[in-house]
Amino acid sequence: MRASTGVRILTIAILVLAFIYFVFPIYWMIVTATKTPGQIVSSNGLWFAVPFSDLPEMIARNYEKLIGLTRGYFWRWVGNSILYSTVAATIGTIVSVMAGYATSKFEFHGKNFTIGVVMAALLMPAALMTIPQYAIFQSVGLDNTMWSMIIPACVSPFGFFLGRVYSDNSVPKELLEAARIDGASEARIFFTIVLRVLAPAMVTIFLFMFVATWNNFLLPLMMISSDSLKPVTLGLYGMISYALFNENGVLMMAAFFGIIPVMILFLSLQRFWQAGLAAGSVKE
Repeated sequence: MRASTGVRILTIAILVLAFIYFVFPIYWMIVTATKTPGQIVSSNGLWFAVPFSDLPEMIARNYEKLIGLTRGYFWRWVGNSILYSTVAATIGTIVSVMAGYATSKFEFHGKNFTIGVVMAALLMPAALMTIPQYAIFQSVGLDNTMWSMIIPACVSPFGFFLGRVYSDNSVPKELLEAARIDGASEARIFFTIVLRVLAPAMVTIFLFMFVATWNNFLLPLMMISSDSLKPVTLGLYGMISYALFNENGVLMMAAFFGIIPVMILFLSLQRFWQAGLAAGSVKE
């Protein structure tokens, strides 16, 4: 079956509009990152304020301002965000898949109650848990440490939900029974068979948890006080908190540099992510 000409034109038009909607903020961010405060209010907001030959000078000017305003910590903050997000998402993905697989394929006392408690946690705003988490970490002396950023982000009710759904629909019971008949232990079945079957789904869980940790602001605001441990979100918040701050071009440059790792991650894992979104959508 071929779609009619009108449907194809409408589809293309919608896709073009969606493309503009998502790409335009990035374009505007890049343009604004080359301007001084005066040029932002006096020039065309959709184009550069200087000729292309002068752009390297403007970029260098704003970059020097960025490093100065962040006291040389900017790339340290970006590195911290990469570290926190990668470690938390990696551990959280394994934990989510293990918990989802266990509650999907095994029967044990309190299973339904456990699932209900975890799923009920999905209804609780993450900000509601921040103060209790801070109180716990302060009491054990782990506040203002890397662990205070990594450990809370490793536990995700949404990750558990995805892990359970994918295990339900993507891991056939016949495969597990065949492995048990061959004498494989449950640990070997999970690490050598289940993880391979759920690899695309794990990429999806990893990306969700990575972005959630990267964008988290309230948790580091409560936990982190040392400049050297701040993620980029908290670091930039401190930069714009100066009473006389008006370097919005510098802020746009920092924001653009801050999203480059996330863009690279999504583009590099795109094909696995698409497969993960479709995993379990059709049950054989």
